[in-house]
Amino acid sequence: MNSADAEGSARERGVHSACTQTDGLSGQIPRLSKVNLFTLLSLWMEIFPSVEQQKKSQVKKAGLVVVKNMKIVGLHCSSQDLHAGQIALIKYGSRLQNCDLYFSRKPCSMCLKMIVNAGVNRISYWPADPEISLQYEVSNGDAKLDAKAVERLKSNSRAHVCVLLQPLICHMMQFVEESCYKCDFIQKIAKIQPGLSTDFYTDCRQERIKEYERLFLISSEEMHKQMLIILGLENLCENPYFSNLRQNMKDLVLLLATIAASVPSFSHFGFYCNESELTSATNQTLPQEIARHCMVQARLLAYRTEDHKTGVGAVIWAEANSGSCDGTGALYFIGCGYNAFPVGSEYADFPHMDDKQKDREIRKFRYIIHAEQNALTFRCQEINPDERSMIFVTKCPCDECVPLIKGAGIKLIYAGDIDVGKKKADISYMKFAELEGVGKFTWQLSPFYSCAPEHQTLTDQENGVPEEHSLPEEQQHQSKVACLGD
Repeated sequence: MNSADAEGSARERGVHSACTQTDGLSGQIPRLSKVNLFTLLSLWMEIFPSVEQQKKSQVKKAGLVVVKNMKIVGLHCSSQDLHAGQIALIKYGSRLQNCDLYFSRKPCSMCLKMIVNAGVNRISYWPADPEISLQYEVSNGDAKLDAKAVERLKSNSRAHVCVLLQPLICHMMQFVEESCYKCDFIQKIAKIQPGLSTDFYTDCRQERIKEYERLFLISSEEMHKQMLIILGLENLCENPYFSNLRQNMKDLVLLLATIAASVPSFSHFGFYCNESELTSATNQTLPQEIARHCMVQARLLAYRTEDHKTGVGAVIWAEANSGSCDGTGALYFIGCGYNAFPVGSEYADFPHMDDKQKDREIRKFRYIIHAEQNALTFRCQEINPDERSMIFVTKCPCDECVPLIKGAGIKLIYAGDIDVGKKKADISYMKFAELEGVGKFTWQLSPFYSCAPEHQTLTDQENGVPEEHSLPEEQQHQSKVACLGD
């Protein structure tokens, strides 16, 4: 996916990987493995905000991450008419050869036969409810026949079709919880609305945990075992394999919920431009839920960082002038990255010290590749100047990256702004505010709300929405239109 990775490919035991990982760099910070990052992104893509009305069907919406040479080249989700595997075939064709595909659900036989035929290297899937539902329709004959067909395709395929989940490294969950609680998005809410309960983030996180456990886990162990048997995974139904599998699944869902809660859907907060830029930014903003979804992608990437102090993630999307077969609508993936040392670097080769060190020679800033730079370097598609492109960065782009973003032709920047306007030793964030010709959206209180709080409060009261809870999606859209134009 991007910069230096000394982490070789995992050895698999049957269909389940029981890899051990080291505690990040020199034992100082934990680091999310690439396999788990790809798995989490596939789950997150499954719940990409709908751009169309989904029909009721026994086929479940699925997320897909396409990986080549351990670099992400595509993020997709199934649409109303097409499964994720079908979308991959349409978009990539024979270019799927030697790719690894990470699905949030086991693909059906219709998809599997096509992607196996394309010559993929590995197909990994989340071991819960597959595309053809078995959890609530175990007696469904077609679902069972499809599961048998999938197993026959799997046994006669050169592609490795498997479940690939890795246990989280020591202290990873604690590290994510602490960093999410301290992140810019949560702290800004607490700062601007000090009357909020100190348990605000905890409450958000608990809501997300319940929601994602319902979506991605099977509560009954017996039901889960029965499904694994139908899916041809009998060898995972015996302990300790089954208990390890369940624990790994629960840990990953908990991690996803924790990170997703750090960019909350909260009344009057979202990605907005400053009041002085309202006119120039009119008609440019994304719907708030899609912008939030993309920022969580960037936050997931940030936990791959090689920086001891600050993890930064960036993801670039573009909006085509015409529609697409993808469940993401006109949006398509360009590239992603996180901050890391140059490819092939050994960790001990470069300084890791931050700006608090008096000796400039042992500071990291002249050596580390920024998340935005990695996203641009390892992009899988060119940026079309005639289409709207956008980059999502977990913190304000620095003076080193701002000219690169503009020069690449990116039209919009969505960012946390914790360092905007600051100069910190060897790194400056002064150019971001002065940038012209590029729409800049930071996560903040709505300018419309700050200009006319009486009107906004009345709107809340009319709709029965308490101030400490999120607005309904329709209300969020109305507020956005009032601020920035539809």
